[in-house]
Amino acid sequence: MTTRPSNSGEDLRYSVAGMDCASCAGKIEDAVRAVAGVRQVRVSLASQVMSLATSGAESTAAAERAVTALGYQLSRLDDSRGRAGGPDEEDGKLPAHLAAGYRKALWTVVLLNIGYGVVEMAGGFISGSQALKADALDFLGDGLITFLGLLAIGWSLAWRARSALLQGIFLGALGCGVFVNTLYRVLVLNIPAAELMGTFGAVALVVNVTAALVLIPHRTGDANVRAVWLFSRNDAIGNIAVVAAAGLVYWTATPWPDLAVALVIAGLFLHSAWRIVKDARSDLASS
Repeated sequence: MTTRPSNSGEDLRYSVAGMDCASCAGKIEDAVRAVAGVRQVRVSLASQVMSLATSGAESTAAAERAVTALGYQLSRLDDSRGRAGGPDEEDGKLPAHLAAGYRKALWTVVLLNIGYGVVEMAGGFISGSQALKADALDFLGDGLITFLGLLAIGWSLAWRARSALLQGIFLGALGCGVFVNTLYRVLVLNIPAAELMGTFGAVALVVNVTAALVLIPHRTGDANVRAVWLFSRNDAIGNIAVVAAAGLVYWTATPWPDLAVALVIAGLFLHSAWRIVKDARSDLASS
């Protein structure tokens, strides 16, 4: 990535493409803080924006390299126009992650995630599996975050933050519902249908791999390809956990494996929803 010179003490803002969970934002912040000359950094999962304050052009370039090395795409934001700006745009060429083909691929991923999230949620109710419901939330969360990122290209920070705040509240409410229902199921031990549970979990794994295959042709550089697989790997771990829980439910004839996986996935999901709401409120306060 080519870096434009920045003045000492200048506050910079970037659009970050590729984040899909709270841990992504935290990983970027940790990497950038480790760069010499970085005075302050904050990454908002809600608005997909990184705010950066450095001591000069050299530390700015190093911070940018630290982010792209993790597999994320950066675009400098021009506050006066409220849209992404950068060297590629100055040459009349959009950055790779804003190109039409990549946007089309993202829409495909949105439809895959939200569509199967709804299907898996229905499967959770039919089979009585709390783990399937929790895993469905992960699909819905990923789809909505990507959907927001697509809609928010060109939006002001305030509007991105408002949209993210509503999304975070909605996802948090869903997560709380699954979490509370899982705790209730601890008291009312109903054994889920292990066969249905395993089938939906296996299909979920296929959907995640398909989403990764759709995105890979539009990722440039080895680091970005690794990032796509990292995201898919993290989601796939949840899918495999559901399938494993289904096997244990069948083997032990108890609902405990299903409930344990549901609590873990729902807890991680609620953490992401909380991070979105927190970031959105912070963005609104600073906009």
